Amino acid sequence: MELRALHYFVTVAEELHFGRAAQRLRIVQPAVSQQISRLERELGVVLLERTSRRVRLTPAGERVLTAARETLAAAARVRVVAGEPAAALRIGVASCVTQRLDRALDRLRDSERPAEPELIDLPVTARLDAVRDGELDLALVRGAVTTAAVTVARAWSEPLHAVVARTHHAAGKPAVGLDDLDPRGLRLPARDSDPPLHDAILAVLPVAPVRPPAGDLLNVLFEVGRDPEGWTLIPAEQLTGAHSERLLQVPLDPPMTVDGHVIASLTTPGRCVASYVAAFAD
Repeated sequence: MELRALHYFVTVAEELHFGRAAQRLRIVQPAVSQQISRLERELGVVLLERTSRRVRLTPAGERVLTAARETLAAAARVRVVAGEPAAALRIGVASCVTQRLDRALDRLRDSERPAEPELIDLPVTARLDAVRDGELDLALVRGAVTTAAVTVARAWSEPLHAVVARTHHAAGKPAVGLDDLDPRGLRLPARDSDPPLHDAILAVLPVAPVRPPAGDLLNVLFEVGRDPEGWTLIPAEQLTGAHSERLLQVPLDPPMTVDGHVIASLTTPGRCVASYVAAFAD
């Protein structure tokens, strides 16, 4: 059982609202929900009753809340006695939770110099600016980052997948080639929503997009879902765990990948950058 899960549970129990709890914890809401569900599975009880209108503690939740507070207080006393509390680590991310992110947070907490990550949801350009200005300790970005104002370190590589409607001719296939997809059906988000990823996707396309990019990823996925010839390209991990009745991910043949980078300040020591890279690496 992780102290993090108990901390999230206590915060939700105090707020009785997942959104407010996420804001207070400075992480994205799905991460809170995921940890609470994992804690409930581990304990074998339902801790919170959730409806569209309210959240409230179950009788088991009331009992666990008391014990969780005592456990967290005891852990805090241990840190004080040890004289080395975990340092806060502000991480700029997109508003999605992936297995890589979840695994990296555990690695950072369990490292030789433990850190307590704080996830901050920001657009890519704002992420880079916040790292440069010292408002974030690091950020995650897919695609090449060419600015000299920050330290850029490659940390992982992940495949690009085609996302198509379930009525698309490629739906259900084990893989599809880019040459087999109609260029007229390609839809991409506007470049300003994520310039590095946008440029990385353009670099692998055999021909230039016919349609001008427009809107954000959510709008693109909505359009693809209702067009039997529509498609887009997305890093495989970006939609991991998401379920849609209209969309399917299809691997590319031949495979194509996009690199993921850790972005840090120019003043961040190299050994720290290396530890961040190790946390997010495969």
